Amino acid sequence: MIKKLLGLAPKLEADGSYSPSKVALKLATQAKTNYTADTYQQYTGPKSKILVIFTEQKNLTMQNGKQFSTGNHPVEALLPMLHLQAAGFEFDIATPTGRPVVFEMWAFPSKDEHVKAIYNKLKPRFLKPKKLQDFILNEFDEASQYAAVFVPGGHGSMLGIPEDKNVGRVLKWAHQHDLYTITLCHGPGSLLSTTLDGEPFLYEGYEMAVFPDSVDKQTPMVGYLPGLMPYGLSEKLKSLGAKLVNKKADDTVVCDRRLITGASPNASNNLGKLAVETLLKDLS
Repeated sequence: MIKKLLGLAPKLEADGSYSPSKVALKLATQAKTNYTADTYQQYTGPKSKILVIFTEQKNLTMQNGKQFSTGNHPVEALLPMLHLQAAGFEFDIATPTGRPVVFEMWAFPSKDEHVKAIYNKLKPRFLKPKKLQDFILNEFDEASQYAAVFVPGGHGSMLGIPEDKNVGRVLKWAHQHDLYTITLCHGPGSLLSTTLDGEPFLYEGYEMAVFPDSVDKQTPMVGYLPGLMPYGLSEKLKSLGAKLVNKKADDTVVCDRRLITGASPNASNNLGKLAVETLLKDLS
């Protein structure tokens, strides 16, 4: 009751899940992002496509059994895509099952015209994305048309995606064909899919920026999460041999070989810029 009065209690949704408290939303979300509309040399070569893998799931179960109302973070998805679009790249939108993309709409920057524009432009494809299995069947032979695979963050990227064998197949396909893999915040959970069926971790020894477990452990205190995460993502990746370069949920980004990662929503703009600069330099 006291937490509710102070605005620290997570908000109960109609389906029984919880979204962040009033205080948490003020601390962790923005009506307008720090997107910078940079001007890029337009890429006009053959590798113009980027596969974007979204989650279609919403509720993440915490250790205490409560469900967090999540999905893909709109800023973490759309800011990098704004930069990539500005440089001439196109998107294939996919979810594991082909069901509609789920966003954390409580985190949508309602006063950001750039974000609203790309969201509205791509909304028909968010509602009817490709099924990842169909992409594997129909597009794997067209690797020469793709520059990268992008897995946006948001806690929802830990729903099903790390355990999805098709995600693992796509990441290995990208690796084998020298495509870039771009991800941020909790999106690096997707990299765990490369270890399924006892396979070695594809990114052992790679430097990467990931959302810190230490911050996830603190956020229930302000009602962002309704409980502790089911497991610590950054520690899991570290145990597999990843070299984490950040300790804070900041704007850190890093490129190691063909893996480009960012630490948090605050890194979304930097990640988009780094991804474009890296792709344009490599593909020119």
